[in-house]
Amino acid sequence: MATDLSLQMLKVVEHAAIACAHTMGQGDRHGSDRVAVEAMRNTLDTIPIDGTIVIGEGERDEAPMLFIGERVGQGAAGVRDLPEVDIAVDPLEGTNLCALGEPNAIAVLAAASKGGLLHAPDLYMEKLVVGPRAKHAVSLDRPVKDNLKSIAKALDRDVDDLVIMVLDRPRHEKLIADIRAAGARIRLIGDGDLSAGIAAAVDGSGVHAVMGTGGAPEGVLTAAAMRCLGGEIYARLVVAKPEDEARCRKMGITDFRRIYSASDLASGKNITFAATGVTDGTLMKGVRFFGHGTRTSSIVMQNDPHQIRFIDTIHVTERGDDLRIRF
Repeated sequence: MATDLSLQMLKVVEHAAIACAHTMGQGDRHGSDRVAVEAMRNTLDTIPIDGTIVIGEGERDEAPMLFIGERVGQGAAGVRDLPEVDIAVDPLEGTNLCALGEPNAIAVLAAASKGGLLHAPDLYMEKLVVGPRAKHAVSLDRPVKDNLKSIAKALDRDVDDLVIMVLDRPRHEKLIADIRAAGARIRLIGDGDLSAGIAAAVDGSGVHAVMGTGGAPEGVLTAAAMRCLGGEIYARLVVAKPEDEARCRKMGITDFRRIYSASDLASGKNITFAATGVTDGTLMKGVRFFGHGTRTSSIVMQNDPHQIRFIDTIHVTERGDDLRIRF
């Protein structure tokens, strides 16, 4: 993207996070997701881009808002000569987390120049996410214990110092047993493997890798973040049924055993990644409401120019003589 749209993309995720934060803890996951989608879409349409959703709420004709193939931005309203941008969105990653008031719910999007993000089908994907120092030390086809030894060596640690994040799912029973048998520690999460992947690429987060099977769309978003953070994701689609093959072919994918890296999933030269915390998490605080406004905590990243910004924003909705900002 020739134009730096990072702060406008920040506005998109901030508005989505604020909208669904109003529903936090109310137990209505669908309601939380709906208001996040509406806020994100409405804000996207104010941005001077000719945008196309390539990762969204569902494939075309299966979701009414932010569906794959939908045009967004001012270009969708007929404004011409705007930059063409592919956009991957998860208006609320961790709908259950938000509904229950649990940590690590975020609003997130990634943007790249046209063709810069893989059009991934809504299938499961095997994933291995590590930070910059371990990205050349692991392989998706190696045994878990060997990968853990290599990660520990790359980080100059012992295996029993490592913390591995894994989604708490029955399908991960053997993976969890293998990690524990190797001596590493596990942090099980109910949802949110995208935010876990970001944490794995940031020194000091206390997370050293993410392993297991999760959604392919979230894998593309994680890849965009890795392109900016210098970490790596290795991923392979789980194609188990003929209908899975058909969905892949529809998206132009014919090699069902291919192992993708971050540069395969998010190949664009110009990538922008933005996320805002909805509930408190490892890297970002959740939305906080006070008498005259709202406070948000976000991360905005680009790979060209290469910069990573942690942004704390006070959104003042009503000026008052007793407005007080606390740190």
